Amino acid sequence: MATTTFSGPVVSTNGFDGAVGGNTPAAVSATTLTTTGAVTINGTTVVISSLPTSDPSVAGQLYNNAGVLTVSAG
Repeated sequence: MATTTFSGPVVSTNGFDGAVGGNTPAAVSATTLTTTGAVTINGTTVVISSLPTSDPSVAGQLYNNAGVLTVSAG
């Protein structure tokens, strides 16, 4: 299988076959993800490591506020 790079959304009515093995359901959509820590998605579990522990003062950025996932107002 060849490697192809896309710069916009990709849609498939029959799913995707990728390096992770097997078919990925067509319900999966591509988004932008930028991280300096690890983000793990396994079924219905999402783990985000290395979140800031104080308000980063960047609107929309997540941070760990004493164990409570919080979105900064900026």
